[in-house]
Amino acid sequence: YPKLSITLMKTTEGFTYATKSCGQISHDPGNALRYDGSTEALEIGVGTLNVNTLDQAVKILLERTGNKIVLAAPLGLGKPHRLLNAIYEAVEKNKSSSLAIYTALSLTPPKAGSDLEKRFLQPFLDRHFGTDFPTLHYANAQRRSALPDNILVQEFYMQSGGLLNSSQAQRHYNSLNYTHVAAAVAEKNINCLVQKVAREPGGNRLSLSCNPDLTFDLLDEIKRLGKPRPFLMAEIDSQLPWIGGTAAVDEDYFDMVIDLAQPAPKLFALPRQAVTDPEYAIGFRASALIKDGGTLQIGIGSLSDALCHALILRHARNADYKDILNQLAPGYLESDLVKNHGGTEPFSIGLYGASEMVNDGFMSLHKAGILKRRVIDDIEIMLREHDNNLTADDKLHLQKDGHWLNGGFYLGSHDLYQWLRDMPDTEKNGIGMTRISHINELYGGNESLERLQRRDARFCNTCMMTTVLGAAVSDALEDGRVVSGVGGQYNFVAMAHTLRDSRSILMFRGTREQAHTVHSNVLWNYGHTTIPRHLRDISINEYGVADLRGADDETCIKAMLSICDAHFIPQLIDKAKRELKLDSHFNAPTSWAFNRPEQLSLALKPFRENNLLPDYPLGCDFMPVELRLIKALGFLKSGTGTSLGKIKLIILALLSSAEKDSEAMARMGLKEPNTLKEKLTARLVRYALSATK
Repeated sequence: YPKLSITLMKTTEGFTYATKSCGQISHDPGNALRYDGSTEALEIGVGTLNVNTLDQAVKILLERTGNKIVLAAPLGLGKPHRLLNAIYEAVEKNKSSSLAIYTALSLTPPKAGSDLEKRFLQPFLDRHFGTDFPTLHYANAQRRSALPDNILVQEFYMQSGGLLNSSQAQRHYNSLNYTHVAAAVAEKNINCLVQKVAREPGGNRLSLSCNPDLTFDLLDEIKRLGKPRPFLMAEIDSQLPWIGGTAAVDEDYFDMVIDLAQPAPKLFALPRQAVTDPEYAIGFRASALIKDGGTLQIGIGSLSDALCHALILRHARNADYKDILNQLAPGYLESDLVKNHGGTEPFSIGLYGASEMVNDGFMSLHKAGILKRRVIDDIEIMLREHDNNLTADDKLHLQKDGHWLNGGFYLGSHDLYQWLRDMPDTEKNGIGMTRISHINELYGGNESLERLQRRDARFCNTCMMTTVLGAAVSDALEDGRVVSGVGGQYNFVAMAHTLRDSRSILMFRGTREQAHTVHSNVLWNYGHTTIPRHLRDISINEYGVADLRGADDETCIKAMLSICDAHFIPQLIDKAKRELKLDSHFNAPTSWAFNRPEQLSLALKPFRENNLLPDYPLGCDFMPVELRLIKALGFLKSGTGTSLGKIKLIILALLSSAEKDSEAMARMGLKEPNTLKEKLTARLVRYALSATK
């Protein structure tokens, strides 16, 4: 047992005896030890245990915990999947043991449903994730509500939309702000913490790399509560990029280090999504609200990709950028909102990134020369920078030790991970992976310093729906089922109101489609909210920008109606009048009638055609033939939503004389169909390829 601490008690005879047992090691109080009084504790141990098999690691853990494991694991990429699977298997087999897992965002690769989906998806999954990717056993069981009685999984953030139909996941979801997680988990009497780590190239230190976000905070909370320090297990992953600085620790920080002989599987990488016209419209509008010399926080997904691409065009192709915005939103560039709170010129000073998640967007912004403003944990230097009075030594210090990006965890594409691996140390030193309490919170640390660092901050996050009174729905449905989680969104929205000259920007799509019916994402009211209306600030969708900060209810409603899809405006106006929130004589301006998707596509069509707005602006994980197939399969999916639609498509496919795309048909395994079903499927795919060419 590493670092076994035996407490010694002084007696009147000058002797002491051990009173504390640790695991299965104990000392008989009647068996005295001679003691000279120079220390209060005797450290007995073998240092950090180094093991190279999972069986050995699990055996020691079960002995250490008495077969009752209460385990904390990082969210996302930082989970050691192989170790967690070995622990799960051991507990599943032994019903006298138990396992409780406290974590979040248990990443699992997607699974195909229909035969057509499998033909397309499985070859991509094998290439993207690797054929040996260790999918989490507990996550698979949880998805089916099939966790055994002796295993509990409690998460505070779920893989988006993946567990809506899991009773076990929904019942044991813990709704927490990201900054409150460490304190909540510390109360659970954790006796084990597992973490994926990187080993220092040519050295002995270990890096928490992708996930220092909660580990340090959790251990501090456990110590504050006077609870025993949990058994810390680290699994070395050779694929994980080394990040030094605040993410690095000495090897003996962990009680056990597992270095497996077999090669590490690929890191979990999120497949990059295509950016649609509505998402580009949202991203471009948001990009004009980012102030040069300011601070940027963004989430993940195609909306953030659209925002980052717009910022890159603003910096590198400014005339084209302004042309797009003028076509999309005439007069927006000259609006008071943009003039007072944003900018449209290239970046001279650059931006500083402070975001719980580091993603591909930040990589692209740094490569483009936008993410370059450095901050340093030296209040005197930051004060002089604020006053534009930096000395030559200050500038050298900032360049050497300053950060252009601080984050709590990173997650993204394979390109992101390779970028982090290949980055020279002098440049990588500008990335500070650190505690979530530092990123998502102003209070409790050095607030004066952080206010100077986070000047003109723009917190850009995504929500699912908004109300006309400014509340936002981001994490759950009206019936209580959780889609994802609150995460840090509330933290950032609240911080935007606390930091001077900062703004919260909530981005959302104006409509959604359910069961082939279009619904508005601007609602009168909803049975669940993530961000309350008293924290309303800036809301953006494809139809416009609503500046809600400081607005009374009637002004807020008018601003939200102005960005609502035209089809849904009349009923919302009627509702607002009935509830006495809108003047009874109010009539919608005629310009609101143009809030329609066809108007949006018409404005962006020229820029789509000249490739200023590509489908995958920050990189693509699909091969060209797969991109053709994605469009074709999307066409089939939209056309077969009803029985009549299916019949119509089948008839058109059978009558079609479309050219045979041999490469695409081979990719789908349909080049030489044999059965009647395969022949019909091949016909449908050929027709769809022709229709979307």
